[in-house]
Amino acid sequence: MARFNVQQLVLDLHINWTPVIAATVCGTGALYLFLKWRNNQEIQKKILNARKRRDASLLQAEQAVQQFKMQNPDFESSSIVSLSLPELTGKLKDGSLQPDAVLYALMEKALEVNKNLNCSTEFLMESVAQLEDIKTQKKGLLYGVPISIKDNVSYEGHDTSCGVVSKLGQPALVDSVVVKVLKKQGAIPFIKTNIPQGLLNYDCSNPIYGQTLNPCNLQKSPGGSSGGEGALIGGGGSFLGIGTDIAGSIRIPASFCGICGFKPTAKRISARGISSCIKGQNSVLPSLGPLARDVESLALCMQALLCQDMFSLDPTVPPIPFNQEVYESSEPLRIGYYENDGYLQPSPSMARAFRETKDLLERAGHTLVPFQPLRLYHVFHELTLRGVMADGGRTFISQLYPSPIDPCIRNQDMILSTPGFIMRLISFVLKPFVSDEIAIVSYATHGVGSVIEMHGYIQEVIAEWRRLNVDVLLCPMLGPAYNFTYCALSYTSLYNLLNFPAGVVPVSAVTEEDEAQLSQYTGVHGDMWDKLFVKAVKGGVGLPVTVQCVSLPWQDEMCLRFMREVEQLTAKNKLTRKY
Repeated sequence: MARFNVQQLVLDLHINWTPVIAATVCGTGALYLFLKWRNNQEIQKKILNARKRRDASLLQAEQAVQQFKMQNPDFESSSIVSLSLPELTGKLKDGSLQPDAVLYALMEKALEVNKNLNCSTEFLMESVAQLEDIKTQKKGLLYGVPISIKDNVSYEGHDTSCGVVSKLGQPALVDSVVVKVLKKQGAIPFIKTNIPQGLLNYDCSNPIYGQTLNPCNLQKSPGGSSGGEGALIGGGGSFLGIGTDIAGSIRIPASFCGICGFKPTAKRISARGISSCIKGQNSVLPSLGPLARDVESLALCMQALLCQDMFSLDPTVPPIPFNQEVYESSEPLRIGYYENDGYLQPSPSMARAFRETKDLLERAGHTLVPFQPLRLYHVFHELTLRGVMADGGRTFISQLYPSPIDPCIRNQDMILSTPGFIMRLISFVLKPFVSDEIAIVSYATHGVGSVIEMHGYIQEVIAEWRRLNVDVLLCPMLGPAYNFTYCALSYTSLYNLLNFPAGVVPVSAVTEEDEAQLSQYTGVHGDMWDKLFVKAVKGGVGLPVTVQCVSLPWQDEMCLRFMREVEQLTAKNKLTRKY
């Protein structure tokens, strides 16, 4: 019997299996590379198809406008697009303007604005067919008014991409509730507008449709996530638009683009049919609301939406109609105010615009009462940031891939993709050098904090509000418009956590003196975040600056009434200064 030679067996196995193992490893690597290449090809194909759909809709809109102009040689759009929304609705109602002329005038202007700003994801050519229904029915508060809608608002037959590839090629099966109600009120949704990738960003860029620019300065961001809405309306391409707001996503684009924006109490307007990359939030709540050129247009939109049709289509919405009496009241107000929230020092233009507005309100007979946000530093980190990313950002990240990552969210992607224990270690190491604000890095990956503490905080703020007996609150609003890819959450996200209605109104513009004072800006902490804020707002001379108006939950009409007061006093002051 031959002796069993272990050494020889090992040698034989090595000689016989090495090529097999090598081939297997190489084959696996080649297969991986092939699958990755094929996946990239599929991604690029989806992106290309989405861009082709957008371009085809642009071409169809151009052709429709040209055909209408040929059939109506006297047609002149500038006199239509320069109207205010109340003026427009009056002319449509009395028949001095026809819905088709208004639609094609807005289409022509929106095409021009989009060419300069890249603010549209698609024109809704169903709007042309809707004209026939409009002509026969002639009813509704928004009869014949073309309206723009943010990309993530579902419109039957069209994608709600949220700027991510994973949602492309999945057209909505039905209209969202808000679109259904708008149509019943006679409005004509005619265009969808651009957003940042994943929606959670204050810039407005994604790998599918690209970067949207600011209508006031092409070197600046329009804000986000309703940035396409802000740019289109600010550029004159829409009278009224619908956006969403989870940390300032209506108010920031409105502020950056020099228009008005309103975040209602969450659940006051139905969110059925609104797409998102962070489903299931129950602490920091998103709101759906309007953006427009003036406060009266915002109020008209709210009045149109808060109707029996919406309450029937979505029984989870409290059946509370718009309170016109509260909105039109002229009684003096008791107004709480703060110039600095203690977290982020306002830019010089923010602070000046706030002080000027406060003075106007005092001179008009309103009572101004100091009001300071409570424990904002702790609340911002423990409740707001962790509430927005309740699952540590896992759902958000899963929605991003396999999309290419846009530069505007690269930092978010890096933070949320890194294991939490590593981010906490980084936070610990860097804390002595960049202050406690490095906690942003850590908390964003923690997930939700204490729900009990959150509800306790809301009641604490309301108790302070009651103690001071204030009707509304005036505070600064982030601005002026940022340079691309910068982000800051202070001044806006608190009112999503509290679920207080909040809106912004343009009151001023950045002066040379404001810009010069940036060189003395120190910030609250004097750390890297304060330095980044200065870089974000530099080069803002001439850009609009707004203030923010806030009220208690479900007192949306009171907030709008306060916004209208600020708007009217500002307009009167500008008129007085001219003489």
